[in-house]
Amino acid sequence: MFGLVGIGLMAVGFLLVDLLTPGKLRDLIWVDRNPNAALLLSANQLGIALIVFTAIFTSYDEFGRGLASTVIFGLLGIAVMAMAFLVLDWMTPGKLGEVICTPDRHPGAMVSAASHFGAALIVCACIA
Repeated sequence: MFGLVGIGLMAVGFLLVDLLTPGKLRDLIWVDRNPNAALLLSANQLGIALIVFTAIFTSYDEFGRGLASTVIFGLLGIAVMAMAFLVLDWMTPGKLGEVICTPDRHPGAMVSAASHFGAALIVCACIA
């Protein structure tokens, strides 16, 4: 059951990145082979997986409470990642979503990916 919750949360994370970036994320990565979009989505998916792992690893002895805390912390992590993206977008010139969609590797994508993963680590620290 935890596996299904984790996969579901990762799907929500995919939808979040798709919402934050212009165009269709699946086309950007699998058709256009965009390295910036792939890097951002990779950081997002690894971050969510780390949050789910931490929530499961530290979960309550009671199955239902452990599952509920995994869902809650997973959704919280996704929200924190979105907030980190928006704050970074606000603090930098241009639109970060458009930078992610450029076909050439862009340093802003690395910073954005680090921001996503850093946000996930912060949520993991809150769980532990």
